Amino acid sequence: MTAGTARGELFILSAPSGAGKTTLVHRAMELVDGVEFSISHTTRRPRENEKDGVDYHFVARDAFASMVATNRFLEWAEVHGNSYGTSVDEVLPRIESGTDVLLDIDVQGAAQVMAAGGAAGQLDTAVHSIFVMPPSPRALVERLRGRDLDEAPAIRQRLQGALGELGRVREYDYVIVNDRAEAASNTLAAIILEKRQRRERMRERVLSVLADFHAHGPFS
Repeated sequence: MTAGTARGELFILSAPSGAGKTTLVHRAMELVDGVEFSISHTTRRPRENEKDGVDYHFVARDAFASMVATNRFLEWAEVHGNSYGTSVDEVLPRIESGTDVLLDIDVQGAAQVMAAGGAAGQLDTAVHSIFVMPPSPRALVERLRGRDLDEAPAIRQRLQGALGELGRVREYDYVIVNDRAEAASNTLAAIILEKRQRRERMRERVLSVLADFHAHGPFS
């Protein structure tokens, strides 16, 4: 830590498809200033009302493969037959400028980012992981049907994936049960603010000690 701008920190959100984490991300960003959302790249087709460069960077498979080959992803994974990835350029410049960054990624990608974080990692910053759980299997099915996944095989595939992801929940620092969107988004915002305040208190303490050494050094 130096007297300059403190590095931003990374907040990972993972959840089964349909658990509502994307909604939580956007609501939390409305509640907390100075935090930005990292837009992932994906090879899947846009859903209705999704916009390129806003919800995702929608790219062709060959373009995605080229980014993988040139190490432009901090993490990437194949999920439900489509590729998803977080580019280094989406994250690192923001971290270096002191901005906190939110990542909406699956458990595979989260494991990669957690390995790349920390003082000794590629990001050289703190990484905080948060898992968002649906309140019940029934609620998850209802949300998936709301995505026009009415076909039983598609819903079964997502539920099977959810079981695998829920099995890794203990790997995360925090767990939020998304039974009420407002309460869950408030919890997410509180986590971000608590970590930020702790970082600021630490920075102020370090700067105070450094100033004391400069003013009253051991050899003065």
